[in-house]
Amino acid sequence: MTWLRKPWVGPLAFVVVAFVAFSLPPYLTGDRLQARVQSDWGPHYPLLVVHVACASIAILTCVVQIWPWFRGRFPTWHRRIGRVYVFAGVLPAGLSGLVIGYMTPFGPVAMVSTLVLSVLWLTFTWLAWRAARQRRFRDHRKWMIRSFALTVSIITNRIWGVIGFLAFADRVPESELPHTIAGISTWAGWTIPLLLSQWWLERRPRRRQAPVEQRETVPV
Repeated sequence: MTWLRKPWVGPLAFVVVAFVAFSLPPYLTGDRLQARVQSDWGPHYPLLVVHVACASIAILTCVVQIWPWFRGRFPTWHRRIGRVYVFAGVLPAGLSGLVIGYMTPFGPVAMVSTLVLSVLWLTFTWLAWRAARQRRFRDHRKWMIRSFALTVSIITNRIWGVIGFLAFADRVPESELPHTIAGISTWAGWTIPLLLSQWWLERRPRRRQAPVEQRETVPV
């Protein structure tokens, strides 16, 4: 089967489902004390719930969307789930991310990172959606890969947070540690996946063209 040739699909789906199963439930209780990010600003909690819930929709649907076997076998469902990804996932998650990012309790470095991430996430996703509507599927694929890179930053952000804690727990004053870790994790969490996605987009066509170029240079 074609999907078996993509060994990353299964592990990626497992990581995403496990992450959502761990991260989402505390925000479904209605108890703001269970939120992992606390703020004295009144609207912060309901906006945070919207952000977490819609980001969960985005990352779950995105895994299905980038699965080559599913795209080829069920194109109609690919389009339908794509609408869910855009309008029930990225759009509300990105807009709410702009607000809670501006009001973040973790300082200006994390604030700027979250605002830039939210703007790029909304922009890349809109460009991917517009390209699909215009049947420019090659452009759609490129923008969607960039959008996906920012979507998975929801997970990579946490990984860098752990790394930051291990690296700076004994080197930074305790009062400054949350801002330091947040600044590192928020920036590294999305810039590294985005750079890797761009590298992959620029590198893969060359690998595909190599056999063709070799065939054309073989003497007759």
